[in-house]
Amino acid sequence: WLLRHAETEWSRSGKHTGRTDIALTDAGREVARELGERLAGQDFAVVLCSPLSRARETAQLARLECSGLRDDLLEWDYGEYEGLTTPEIRKDRPAWFLWHDGAPGGEMPHDVAVRCDRVIAEVRAAEGAVALVAHGHILRALAARWIDAPIDLGGRLHLGTGAVSVLAYEREVAVISRWN
Repeated sequence: WLLRHAETEWSRSGKHTGRTDIALTDAGREVARELGERLAGQDFAVVLCSPLSRARETAQLARLECSGLRDDLLEWDYGEYEGLTTPEIRKDRPAWFLWHDGAPGGEMPHDVAVRCDRVIAEVRAAEGAVALVAHGHILRALAARWIDAPIDLGGRLHLGTGAVSVLAYEREVAVISRWN
């Protein structure tokens, strides 16, 4: 189960929020509480969270207890593009696409794919349902890698704040069962 953290000021305004630790908005906190209601009755053997407060607070308000914090679930490191919107970046780089170009001073797509593959290996080794509470781009990348697709498929998967998605198997084939 993939749970994207709820709204922050930067997610609302479209700023790339990688490693900056931004708090949830009041509206985000309400959505996180509602996540708990949506997940009522779902039993998770493992709940892994990004160490950033927006993910941890989302988990807490959704009444999920993190089994562990994973640096591999940190959001994409946007380097020099941290805090900028895509239109601001494209003033200097009109054709820029994170999923192909990465971020100067930050991560390249291959770096993120390697982190995703480590998380997926851990998830597949767990017995029972696993919840991952993290961020938009890393969860989109995880979904792509789950189905053995190139990481840039994640660039085609919109994921809203406070969204729940489910990765599963159908006849031993990894699938995206539910999205957003």
